[in-house]
Amino acid sequence: MLTPGELVWLLASVAKGDEAAFERLYQNTRAKLFGVVLRILRRQDLAEEVIQEAYVKIWNSAGQFNPGIASPITWMVSIARNRAIDVVRKRSETSIEEEPAAMEVASDTPEPLARREMTEELKRILECVGQLDPERQKLVLLAYYNGWSREQLAEKFDTPLNTVKTWLRRSMIEIRECLGLDLVR
Repeated sequence: MLTPGELVWLLASVAKGDEAAFERLYQNTRAKLFGVVLRILRRQDLAEEVIQEAYVKIWNSAGQFNPGIASPITWMVSIARNRAIDVVRKRSETSIEEEPAAMEVASDTPEPLARREMTEELKRILECVGQLDPERQKLVLLAYYNGWSREQLAEKFDTPLNTVKTWLRRSMIEIRECLGLDLVR
């Protein structure tokens, strides 16, 4: 696996249309992204389709990647994961809560290689999330890690949609302040 710095450089090159950089990015990240998607979908054929779509989106969106917001692998995993969750939602009328594999992605103990990838930045973010009220922690993780919509969160927490939006906004402000990031209002 490449370092986060190398992945940032590759994404910047991909944003400029560098096909060789895209191939190297693909070769070095496909296994991780495929594992996440396969875990959610539990079907190799669907997982392969989703991975292909995810890399097309990565190719088209590489210029939008901001290393100040997320690590490259986190950004790419979220693209693949969100696409897999979209497929789960389209394939059945069950809610995302009833899809255990989608929920397990966030709760599993990382494998040894995955533990090495946990950066100091991620540790800081997790520490800041941990300082939130437990209910807000759950809200933030469901929204930003599990990809739940505001509507799903409002239903889950039995709260008006605008209240959920306010809670999320205030929680993100607290996390940014904890991280020492300048807020753009």
